[in-house]
Amino acid sequence: MITVKHLYKSYATRDGEVAALQDINLEIAQGEIFGIIGASGAGKSTLIRCLNRLEQPDSGEICVGGAPFAELQGKALRLARRRVGMIFQQFNLLDAKTVYGNVAFPLQVAGYTRPQIRERVEEILELVGLADKAMMYPSQLSGGQKQRVGIARALAARPDVLLSDEATSALDPQTTYSILELLQDINRKLGLTIVLITHEMDVLRHICTNAAVIEGGRIVEQGPVDSLFYRPQSETAKQFVGIFNYYKGTAENSVSEAGKAAVMQ
Repeated sequence: MITVKHLYKSYATRDGEVAALQDINLEIAQGEIFGIIGASGAGKSTLIRCLNRLEQPDSGEICVGGAPFAELQGKALRLARRRVGMIFQQFNLLDAKTVYGNVAFPLQVAGYTRPQIRERVEEILELVGLADKAMMYPSQLSGGQKQRVGIARALAARPDVLLSDEATSALDPQTTYSILELLQDINRKLGLTIVLITHEMDVLRHICTNAAVIEGGRIVEQGPVDSLFYRPQSETAKQFVGIFNYYKGTAENSVSEAGKAAVMQ
């Protein structure tokens, strides 16, 4: 479904050229939920923005469903982008539009008729559990509900691929898991390929089958998520797993101590 070969991307700065991505190679299968994890500044967001051509790579190949994304221009690129939905960390909703209006907006831009828009918006709001919130505004919604609107908007034009750029990092843990469960449900029902950018190992473990670790603009490790957890090879993966295990152990100890205290009372 998604093939990336020898992808390079750099930026010009006052101090010279900075390499953001260096020789990125990935294979993501149809219908897979694939994770990309790395620290801040590792190149995760640049990579995902290259996948939908919000950023123009310096060189390399990007194929989505056989379409050469890195080479498309003009109208051909605009049409191809409809096959790729995007979920953002900060929701990026239009405050002056209702939930219905936010989901309808990309369909209006694409030239859908009013009946087509109404049918699709109602269908997708039902899928994300917001059918009863259609006439509400973003300011009236919780963070989790706002992200559900963002997901609905990304799905409106029936994409083949869904890109998620730190979509849960602004949410509390309980809401995070509800959004991850929703993405898994969407993956099962629609057969979408999902690429999920994150810095949280728990997110990878909960939802992804395979993942890649990015450091300094390079893929330093990739493979099944279980291998990253139990047999990490790169220093970056080892650090992420160590942090995950530390906080998991701390949380379990807190629960255990609370249980002991309750018994003693």
